[in-house]
Amino acid sequence: MKKHILPFLLAMTITLPSCDVLQEAAGTILNEPTVEEIGRGLKEALTNGITKGANALALKDGYFKSIYKILLPSDVRTVTDRLKAIPGFSNLENELVEKMNRGAEDAAKEAAPIFVAAIKGLTFQDASNILLGSDNAATEYLKKSTTQQLYDKFKPKIVASLDKIGANDLYTKAVNAYNKIPLVTKVNNDLSDYVTNEALKGLFSKIAEEEKNIRKNKGARTSELLKKVFAKQDK
Repeated sequence: MKKHILPFLLAMTITLPSCDVLQEAAGTILNEPTVEEIGRGLKEALTNGITKGANALALKDGYFKSIYKILLPSDVRTVTDRLKAIPGFSNLENELVEKMNRGAEDAAKEAAPIFVAAIKGLTFQDASNILLGSDNAATEYLKKSTTQQLYDKFKPKIVASLDKIGANDLYTKAVNAYNKIPLVTKVNNDLSDYVTNEALKGLFSKIAEEEKNIRKNKGARTSELLKKVFAKQDK
């Protein structure tokens, strides 16, 4: 009997993993985030980071003195260049640019609640796809799910803001004066649509920047849940 037991024990020591290996395997399994944790962790990270990004643009100079500054389109610069010699329009471009950006900053206050609602509506599958997707997967998801809603919220706000600070009136007067010049190509005087679209373009660029920070900057993972969830992305 003893002759049979010894080879069996030797075989067991060869085929069974060591305690350290078992502990490592168990730790890997235990540390793997559940689907529910992935959903909660991603929503937490996106809510914090994206709200921060949207709110930053809503501050004074959030657009005007940042890389997201809204500039006049080329055809409007043609207008402002031609009108510089006319009294009252010498500083037209600078005035319009500042007022457009102030309008965008005012409208950006509407963005955070819309983003938060969209983030809360993420399914577990959406969250998993975003977590393991490209660096801008969440931004692209939000762009698809919120752009029209944001536009509908932004444009009236921008119209009101541009009216309040006199930009629409200034722009309309400038374009009307320009359009009276013989033989020029007439310019559309809808400033608010242009500013709205440019404001949204800047907003989503800012959101993409915040998303990249969430993914790449381990210091931004301020809770154990975030560390656990984003460790899966890091693999």
